[in-house]
Amino acid sequence: MNCAKGLPGWLILMGLLIAIAPLSIDMYLPAFPDMEGDLAHGTGQAEFTLASFFVGIALGQIFYGPLSDRFGRKPPLYAGLGIYVLASLGCAWAASLESLAAWRFLQALGGCSGMVIARAVIRDRCEAQQAARAFSMALLVMGVAPILAPLLGGWINAALGWRALFLTLAGFGLFCLGLVHWAMAETRIPPPGATLSLTRSLGDFRTLLGERGFLGYSLTGSLVSAGMFAYIAGSPHVLMEVYGVPPEHFGWVFGINALGFIAASQLNARLLRHTALAILLRRALRLTALTGLALAGFALHGEPPMLPLLASLFLFMTSLGMVSPNAQAGALANHGRMAGTASALMGTLQFTGAALTGAGLGLWGDAGVTALTTVMALCGLGAWGIHKAIITRARGGG
Repeated sequence: MNCAKGLPGWLILMGLLIAIAPLSIDMYLPAFPDMEGDLAHGTGQAEFTLASFFVGIALGQIFYGPLSDRFGRKPPLYAGLGIYVLASLGCAWAASLESLAAWRFLQALGGCSGMVIARAVIRDRCEAQQAARAFSMALLVMGVAPILAPLLGGWINAALGWRALFLTLAGFGLFCLGLVHWAMAETRIPPPGATLSLTRSLGDFRTLLGERGFLGYSLTGSLVSAGMFAYIAGSPHVLMEVYGVPPEHFGWVFGINALGFIAASQLNARLLRHTALAILLRRALRLTALTGLALAGFALHGEPPMLPLLASLFLFMTSLGMVSPNAQAGALANHGRMAGTASALMGTLQFTGAALTGAGLGLWGDAGVTALTTVMALCGLGAWGIHKAIITRARGGG
């Protein structure tokens, strides 16, 4: 089945569901200084609300995967999106940084349902090579969020204040909930009398962790994603506070990097027509590793000129446009029976790394250029090393 020919409506909806998390992250980044002024007593503390969001996503995905394998894809989505909408409203009325972090945790617990189940639906419909193309094309929809969200967030924050950002996210959650109900077809019909067994779910997780291909592809994708989320968490402070980029212009810098990510993902979709995903992934990781070396050099420098730093950040994000869809498709390739569980575990590994990087930047103290470039360098070089050790050597490049 040519499941990714053109950009079908079902794939646009999957892209919107996957976009819930990046939209929830990127839209409020320009408001960090204002939130810290209202709720905190110093700079760099807003990163903890981002770390709590990552923790919520990492934990929540574990539950939605087995639920969607047992009861179908749509019922868990109803529950998750409902939690997301209510938690977004809670964020809008948070009275302290601690309460905002708690509501962000709940917001992530609900919103991550879209990520898990969208990946599972793509695997339900597509085989590995086609799934890589479908993931790349879904990134075209999802990737609009990093471009528009900071710009929109900056405008909303300037005009209405940071609390209006979370009311906007609540509205987006309601919109997605309506589309799921009226426009999404069920791709996993549960058997009669289906029940959820903790023993079986734990057994499925153990099976996945013992499968070399799943573990290698998942850890590769997790490390590059951790590098991306380090950039998301650290770049507002570095660019706006260290280099003096105005908040209303920060979105343009962020958007250019997102454009590189999108362009690479669409090039990846075209190349997958005649090149194996394993080969494309291996080549893209070389760029990630080389960019990691450049960032490591910046870490030693301390505070490099802004233009070389921006160029390296752009190349890092661009490489992810090819690494991410191919790593996801590789991890899910052999697990159609439990696509939801595999998607959940892969996502949990991914956002556990994101939570650690976000918390690490928050605890660094002055999370400046050295902190950001050090973490991104370790993630980029680590992804290349793990892929080479687990996937390339074990499978001869595949």
